[in-house]
Amino acid sequence: MTRTWVLPILLVLCGSVVASGLVFNGSPGEAAVLLLVFVLLAGVNSPLIFPRPIGALEAQRRSAVDGRPVVYWRSGCKYCLRLRIRLGRSARQLHWVDIWRDPAGAAAVRAANEGNETVPTVVVAGRPRTNPDPEWVREQLSPSA
Repeated sequence: MTRTWVLPILLVLCGSVVASGLVFNGSPGEAAVLLLVFVLLAGVNSPLIFPRPIGALEAQRRSAVDGRPVVYWRSGCKYCLRLRIRLGRSARQLHWVDIWRDPAGAAAVRAANEGNETVPTVVVAGRPRTNPDPEWVREQLSPSA
């Protein structure tokens, strides 16, 4: 669990150090802007922007019941972030599995990607798709799909 928070914490700490240096050099305005940028970067790379992850086995069980896709992701992945942001509110309808928190999820991703932990990997009806277009994922949520 703490592994997913390493990058955001480092971003905030680095931003704080650099901003402190700017304040001591007489540039409090620049320091505030820079600190804000670092905090925003930390927020984007934190687990807070993604729906609460569940385990791979639970996600597979739920997907079998409701037919919704399973998304395997990890924090700090720019492609996962792109998918999450472009899906907007419909992202909450998906089953999200953080492969850094769930070894079974990491194993499922490796099985789908020739041994690589390439994310995002979206599984629909047992068929994986690596780094899919967000519009395709949204189509998988529609009742006609």
